[in-house]
Order: sequence, then structure tokens, then C-alpha cells
Amino acid sequence: MDRPVDMFDRDFEWSALSRFVTDAQPGATMGVVSGRRRQGKTYLLDAVCQQAGGFYFGATQATEAESLRLFGEALTDHVRPPTPFHFADWHEAVDALLALGVEGPVPVVIDEFPYLAQATPALPSIIQQAFGPRRANRVTSRTRLLLCGSAMSFMGGLLSGNAPLRGRAGLELVVPTLDYRLAAQFWGIDDPLLAVQVNAVVGGTPAYRREFVRNDVPVGPDDFDSWILRTVLNPESPLFREARYLLAEEPQLRDQALYHSVLAAVAAGNATRGRIAGYLGRKATDIGHPLTVLEDAGLLTHHQDMFRDNRAVYRIAEPLITFYHTVMRPVWSQLERPGSAGRVWRTSRARFASGIVGPRFEEICRTWTLHFADPDALGGLPAEVGSGTVNDPASKTVHEIDVAATGVAGNTRPLLCVGEAKWGKVMGIGHLDRLRHIRALLADKGRYETGTTKLVCFSGAGFTDELHAAATDDDVLLVDVADLYAD
Repeated sequence: MDRPVDMFDRDFEWSALSRFVTDAQPGATMGVVSGRRRQGKTYLLDAVCQQAGGFYFGATQATEAESLRLFGEALTDHVRPPTPFHFADWHEAVDALLALGVEGPVPVVIDEFPYLAQATPALPSIIQQAFGPRRANRVTSRTRLLLCGSAMSFMGGLLSGNAPLRGRAGLELVVPTLDYRLAAQFWGIDDPLLAVQVNAVVGGTPAYRREFVRNDVPVGPDDFDSWILRTVLNPESPLFREARYLLAEEPQLRDQALYHSVLAAVAAGNATRGRIAGYLGRKATDIGHPLTVLEDAGLLTHHQDMFRDNRAVYRIAEPLITFYHTVMRPVWSQLERPGSAGRVWRTSRARFASGIVGPRFEEICRTWTLHFADPDALGGLPAEVGSGTVNDPASKTVHEIDVAATGVAGNTRPLLCVGEAKWGKVMGIGHLDRLRHIRALLADKGRYETGTTKLVCFSGAGFTDELHAAATDDDVLLVDVADLYAD
């Protein structure tokens, strides 16, 4: 199928969907498409249906009876039968979808599937039964059914464990957010410093540019502050309340206050379970469930410490939520009053740089190391990239490592690099000396092979002449913001 000319990127997703819906083999098949909200799933699937003459149905929050009626009306409008469809139950409705594929492969999309399953909990089992391997209606059909949803906790469990649809899907496609490089291209931002700051606010969610701010893009670094006031801190902008709605749209997040507090704790720099619990005034054992629910919803990510097996850190997956909890939520009543955004932003600018852009810059550096760095420069292809902490018994301190990469395991797994990322600070020889000391500590522990480990300094503000001179050593690598965005 021809890819729509106005579609940005999504080559992988479009190819996967095209192969699935045009598969001419006999027998109806089912696929699952998921991803966080605002990533363009509906746009993709609607385009697939338009290109292939398929049927698209977008579910809404409704009772079972109303959902069936709306479904029947939509299918009637698509098929134009002599008499309108009136389905007594979902068994009849699913069989009607299988009938669409009798003549050849045809895509059928049910978007926001969790809404239907919420009203009819047996619906996954009904689809399982309809797609039975030897069932005549399925064998004689080439319907390509795609179930789509943004409720990540629900969609993640649709094909797992003992779920009814486990083993029935021929496609499982997750539509991700745009990575930091694609996001800069999508926003049309060429200045890498500006690109990092915009990414720290809106991440890689496509809808935030096209629908939420109506293509309002900062024209340059000097326009960034004004852009913040025009968009995310503007009460008339949809972006203003978006972080709140992201939680409200997840059906599993029933105690909104608790989940907002957990996210606020992480946004404030409390990355471990113990520190999050301390922020909330609870025991660490009491917050396991809300952390798991937020992970399942795709709002939190969980990362194992690269150097300590018993330690893990949590990070917020959506930058806009971090911005909301760091800048907006503490002064929400101020921001709701028109004209107050400028005063709030002036007092929040330094906190934004250290608490939001700094951690986001570290995440971008980890992404670069894993996906974009030249393996020859690192001494190998990274198998795993993360962060970690290293104990220093002699000085009774703990060193934090922003970026660490390991290679493919041999007898002893190679440690390709350890790195430090500083957004607003010029890096000097002291930072390099610290990395050398950390490498020596790791060598003494013997867990990794450190003979060729690179020392990487990432900076958003540049490097001293002394550090540039030291970078002539084979084991030192300096990476500035322009390098992170260079092809």
C-alpha cells in the first residue's frame, strides 16, 4: 500500500500494517496495536482502512447496548446492506466482521477497544471463540481484525498469561513516541540546544505540535520562554491541562491523588522505592502496587542499577508530566489566573534547567549511546545502556554514573563506557579524573572487563581547553549537543 504523503516517519509501523492487512492467505487473522495516547495510532489505522477499503470503528465510553447499536450503525454505513444491521450481541457482530473478508483480505479496525471490553468483559473471549482455528466462519474469511487501544495496562495484558486472546494474534505492534532526533525533525527545530529544551517539555508526542499548540514552534532559542508562556503555561491551551488528563484517561488509576503524589515524588528526584515512600510518608512495601500500576500504564519506567543488583530507579516516561509536577502543580492556583504565567516562569526557570532539562539531557545521552553512537568509537556495539552507582569504600562515598554501556557478554562482560552528562556546566579535567577513578573502582570489583572502557563526557555547555587536550587520549570521548543530533 502507498504510504500517505503527509505521514511523518512511521515507516516501520506502516510496513508492518501493510503486510498484515494485505496478506492473501486464507483464514481470518487478528492483530493488536497499542501505544500511549497522542502518538498517531488512530491516524495510522484510519489511513490503512482508507487505502485498503477497510472498516474503521472508534469506540466510545458507553453501555453494551449503546455500543452494539453504534457499531451496527457504523457497519451499516460502511456496507450499505438492504436492511440495517441490528445485532443482538457481540457474537453476531464479530461474525459480521468475519463476513467482510469472504471475498479477499480486508482490514477491520476497532479503535479504543478497552472501552468495549469495559462494557462487555466477555468480549475478548467472544473474539477468541470466533477466531477458533477450525471454525468455518474464520476459515472462509480473510478479515484482518486490528484491536487498538491506549489504555496500556489493559492492552499489555490482552495477549499475556492466561488471557483469552493469547496465541490468537498474528501482529503485536506498539506505536512508540518519536525519539529525540525524530522529534526535533518533526518540530522543524535545527538548533540542538533549543531541541533539547523543547523535548524536555513535550517529548516526542506528535499530537502536541499539530493539535495541541497548532504548529506553534519556537522560532529560535530567544523565543523559547515566550513559547512556554504561549503554550504549556497558557490556561487556554489544551497543553495546559494535558498532564492531568493523561492520568484521568487510565482506567486502572482510580486513586488519582495517590498516583499524582507518586509521580510528584519521582519528579522531585526521588528515584528509588525507599525515597518515593519517604516522600509519601509510607513504608516502601506499601507503594509496590501504585508503582506497578503506573509502570503498566506506561507513565513510569523501571531501570536496574548497572552496578548494584539490589537497586533500581524509576523515571517518568512522559516529559510533560515531569514539567507539570515540577513547575505547574505547586503553583496551580497562580497559573489558573490569566496573566500570572510570566511571574511563575521567571521563578521556575532555574528549577526547569536543573530538575527537568538536566535529567532529560541525561536520558538523551543514554539514547544516543544505545542507538546512535558509532560502535567503533565505543569499542563495540552496546548490548545494554543505563545508569548506576558505585561504592567508594576508601572515601565512604557513592559515585553516580549517568551513562554506562556494556557489550556482548563473553567470559567477562565488557564495560564499553562510563560517562557523565552536564547540561548547564562547562566540563573540565576534574570530571574526567572522576570518571578515571570510577573506572578504577569498577576494575577492582572484577565484574566487568574494563581494559578498554571509554570515558565519555557529555555537555550542553562545552568543555575546557584542558579537557579538549586530554581528549586526544584513545580512551576519552567528548560529546556535545551538536554531536547528539548529528547524522
